[in-house]
Amino acid sequence: MSKPSTVVRPVRSKERFLVFGRPTIEDAEIAEVVDSLKKCWLGTGPKVARFEREFAAYAGAPHSVAMHSCTAALHLSILAAGLKPGDEVITTPLTFCATVNAILHAGATPVLADVDRKTMNLDPERVEAALTPRTRAILPVHFAGRPCDMDALTDLARRKQLVMIEDCAHAIETRYKGKQAGLFGDFGCFSFYATKNITTGEGGMVLTKDESKAAQLKMLALHGMSKDAWKRFSDDGYKHYSVVELGFKYNMMDLQAAIGLHQLPRIEQWHARRAEVWQAYDRAFASLPVERPAPPEPDTRHALHLYTLLVDEGRARLTRDEFLSAMTAHNIGVGVHYLSVPEHPFYQRTFGWKPEHFPNAMEIGRRTVSIPLSAGLSDEDVADVITAVKSVL
Repeated sequence: MSKPSTVVRPVRSKERFLVFGRPTIEDAEIAEVVDSLKKCWLGTGPKVARFEREFAAYAGAPHSVAMHSCTAALHLSILAAGLKPGDEVITTPLTFCATVNAILHAGATPVLADVDRKTMNLDPERVEAALTPRTRAILPVHFAGRPCDMDALTDLARRKQLVMIEDCAHAIETRYKGKQAGLFGDFGCFSFYATKNITTGEGGMVLTKDESKAAQLKMLALHGMSKDAWKRFSDDGYKHYSVVELGFKYNMMDLQAAIGLHQLPRIEQWHARRAEVWQAYDRAFASLPVERPAPPEPDTRHALHLYTLLVDEGRARLTRDEFLSAMTAHNIGVGVHYLSVPEHPFYQRTFGWKPEHFPNAMEIGRRTVSIPLSAGLSDEDVADVITAVKSVL
């Protein structure tokens, strides 16, 4: 494979490096954080409770529980589902390591099923083929914001009496046949990491229809202490609490929720802007030696979290990694979402997984590049990304 030619004149200067996934923070978020600082309530408090209520209202969910990350949300959801050591959880090989790690931290056993080549989501037929007598749960990931085939997966979970925990880290705005992602199974886990469609810096949320499970999640996230133990230092006077379960330190802070409270109302406006950027990319890259994302399936809503290109090395005459380097030389940030899980040494050593066992995930993971896609991109930023991609290819 030939190396791309040396970039003589980068599209952008180093001083104007376009950061991949840069969050959009406005004055309202800053003022709300300052308000928390002035009131000296920094940890879990009333702003977290308000953010939980408002996110539940947005999603149409009966109950929501804030966490300090989506990883924590996944971990505690698996525990709240009652999974035990030796229980198997089927998930995708095309995901961030946190999905598999949460299963391991909960003491369960991850089992991988390959993805559909077009959608990059779990292939329901391969999930069914991976079932064993030890299977207790399915953990689908709505990759890049595209909903999984939830009709097939929920039917399978119902027939086999399996727990369903949705990884919605990319899927805040995602809908499947009019229904919010995260509400199909027993738990839906969301991320508000700095690169997500809305952010709290770090942060996560669990949606559930079961009030008792929501109460259990709240306890597990704050040391296993009894309900509303965070109020023990409020101006209502000291509240005694009881430790009722072995818990963790997974709670969200008011400092984080202060940001999310002002991000959430802009979510539809920002989704519309990302759609404009997405369409501009689709038009610009139509004739290039890359595969663009497949159109959304009928009666679904794509959250438009990641715009991924699959580099056709034969036609482009450069590798994916050469493409990454060339884009960086143009001072445009890019990402890889994701090398398949079996590519990583830890999982190879621990489970004997090999990339070729999951050929679709392997191929996608070795060819994929994510280019900037956020509501904060200006028209000039978008034009620079397009110019750089065309120059490299």
